[in-house]
Amino acid sequence: MEELLLTIAKGLVEQPDAVSIEAGEPNEDGAIVYHIHVAEDDMGRIIGKQGRIAKAIRTVARAAAIRKNTKVVVEID
Repeated sequence: MEELLLTIAKGLVEQPDAVSIEAGEPNEDGAIVYHIHVAEDDMGRIIGKQGRIAKAIRTVARAAAIRKNTKVVVEID
């Protein structure tokens, strides 16, 4: 899952070396929380207009998690 999120995020930003993914502990629902960290200048690119790109990233992550019978939450920092 981390590789998938890393590949997607690096393709969207201008500074791919600044992208990092951090997996947190499962929350109360049992979902693993993934934090995407990008450079300050690339924050708008990864979120998109009205959050459309961020929503798409979360949708892809949930679809991949379903195949592994897990739950995920993606947060962008």
